[in-house]
Amino acid sequence: MYRYIGNKTAIIEPLLGILTEGLPTGAHFIDPMCGTASVSAALAEAGYRVTAADILTFPGYHAEVRLRMRKPPRFKLLGAEYFSVLDELNALPGSPGYYWKEYSEEGHPTNAEKPRLYFTAENAAHLDAIDSKMRLWKAEGKLSKEEWILLRHDLIMAVNKIANIAGTYGHYRSTFSKASLARLQLKPSKFNPWANASNKVLKGAAESITRHQKVDAIYLDPPYTKRQYGANYHLLETLAVGDNPQPIGESGLRDWWPQYSNFCSKRKIHQAFESVLSGGNYSTAFISYSEDGLIDAGELREILEMYGDVKMHTLSHKRFRSNQSRLSKSLLEYVFEVKPK
Repeated sequence: MYRYIGNKTAIIEPLLGILTEGLPTGAHFIDPMCGTASVSAALAEAGYRVTAADILTFPGYHAEVRLRMRKPPRFKLLGAEYFSVLDELNALPGSPGYYWKEYSEEGHPTNAEKPRLYFTAENAAHLDAIDSKMRLWKAEGKLSKEEWILLRHDLIMAVNKIANIAGTYGHYRSTFSKASLARLQLKPSKFNPWANASNKVLKGAAESITRHQKVDAIYLDPPYTKRQYGANYHLLETLAVGDNPQPIGESGLRDWWPQYSNFCSKRKIHQAFESVLSGGNYSTAFISYSEDGLIDAGELREILEMYGDVKMHTLSHKRFRSNQSRLSKSLLEYVFEVKPK
């Protein structure tokens, strides 16, 4: 379950049809703002070579598991199989620590006057125990890079199910939802039989990543509002990195400025598109954008026409609504296809 704004799972079939029309199987796509890696995974399953990237750490972990792991690693240095490792972590008794203090109902947070209700006290203490055990194994050299990524991916997916949020981690709910009262539990990932090492996963800003990769096609799915993903998903980034940053403000954000995106700024968005599209190292670029975006379809088309011939496709899907919004339930997604001049 991915609780991420902009996740394309609901429209993946028609989107895939647009992206692959006219491109032979085996063509190389780059998805430099991959998020949940749902589009990258669909392309890889369809037989395309994929490079997935993101400026945040946790999307890269999702991409590693979905695109490159055909089966779980062996956990040789722990002397246990994957499923047994999960069982051991799930059985740990709660041990109040960082997440309990900063993000639970019974905590005493830094830089805030009241507890941050992201988790129940029980779930936060269990999260601390799991987090501490994983970090200990890593410090002792008992986890390979692949094993660490898989376990952190599983932890993020488990936290997503019980986090007391309305939609993003920008702030917590004032009362606990039914889902947040369930017990935190790691569940085994599903592995894709088509996953393979020819798919790559990189970390960095789309503007720099795309300039250093020669590909057949770019699929760009940028943020479309002023809300920064680094702020909206700060807890998931902390879980992926495995550090204990000092939380800031009532919402307990980590320092997300290093992951600031120019696509979230109406003043800087032109420069952001230029940085990605002016390199000329691709034959086709596809840009997903929402009708709720910072700029409208007409303005975006004018920007894109500076870099090639533009064709616009339109898809409809369910609108993300974190509260009782009066906006319509359906939302148009524009997919712009750019052929460099």
